[in-house]
Amino acid sequence: MSWKRTHRALFGVPTWSLALPVVSCVLLAVVWERPLGWFSLWFVAAALIAAVFVAVHHAELIALRVGEPFGTLVLALAVTVIEASLIVALMLSGGEAASALARDTVFATVMIICNGVVGLCLLLGALRHRVLAFQVEGTSPALSVLATLATLTLVLPMFTTTTPGPTLSPAQLVFAGIVSLALYAVFVFVQTVRHREYFLPVEAGSEDPHAAVPSTPVAFMSLGLLLLSLIAVVGLAKSLAPSIEAAVEAASVPHAVIGIAIALMVLLPETLAAARAALRNRMQTSFNLALGSALATIGLTIPAVAAISLALDLPLDLGLPDKEIGLLALTLLISAMTLSRGSATVLQGTVHLVLFAVFLFLAVVP
Repeated sequence: MSWKRTHRALFGVPTWSLALPVVSCVLLAVVWERPLGWFSLWFVAAALIAAVFVAVHHAELIALRVGEPFGTLVLALAVTVIEASLIVALMLSGGEAASALARDTVFATVMIICNGVVGLCLLLGALRHRVLAFQVEGTSPALSVLATLATLTLVLPMFTTTTPGPTLSPAQLVFAGIVSLALYAVFVFVQTVRHREYFLPVEAGSEDPHAAVPSTPVAFMSLGLLLLSLIAVVGLAKSLAPSIEAAVEAASVPHAVIGIAIALMVLLPETLAAARAALRNRMQTSFNLALGSALATIGLTIPAVAAISLALDLPLDLGLPDKEIGLLALTLLISAMTLSRGSATVLQGTVHLVLFAVFLFLAVVP
């Protein structure tokens, strides 16, 4: 193979997809731990959006190389690991004031994914393809695991009696972390090995005939650039957080809105990837991304946060207030109705988006 052909095999990706992750990380290094003025604020926001788009591009390249459902796990796991690191970092710097940060972030992530992302994908897909098909054998088990993890980590702490309030005792925290990690590991094993066929797209002819499978070097390069892009996404989102917090305080809205805003930014890559799959009539891929992200958020974030909390003796509030428990229960009920039929229309998408709007409204006006 000539040098020219080797060069193309290694760098046969658009120039912008190579440059944007590096530029975004350089900008992150420049603005890290520095106050943002009005000009730099908009510059950072633009870089954040660019990093999101390039992250989606590289995630799709990796998905083409490894196939389904492995490809949809790449973005979910990468975002979740970095999101957990961000939560831990904010807990370390925020002290007792950040005791509810993990709870608020995990709850916001579940609500954003189960209502916002799922609703958007259903609406976009149904508007273009009328009736959407997916595999109940893949969606129902994922939802059952999600309901179990959400109840164990976000609801039960309000009803346990060993410790007062929305907290768990050290033994309960260890148990919750181990069970969450074990259940998520079994789900990943079922999704990728034991019953992989349940999570493959069911639409005949839904593959893009013009989508060439990238080479192994290109896939590895995309993996590195994806991680670089996600670091830029989370880091730039953290840099924007003080400005968001100032805006929230100026508007006199609850402090939990900050976690929602950060979660929305961090979840942008998965949202865009899931929406693009829905437009191609690949709803199973959309659900793999959405539900897999929600499961990874709880299955990985809760054990990590619990371990850090116990090791450093940090306060940790996990139990949700009554209003949030009601919204979570309604979301899981509607999700079960949507995912138990194997098909969906524009109506189901609208219902989920209405629930998402209710969640956002009640977060601002509790």
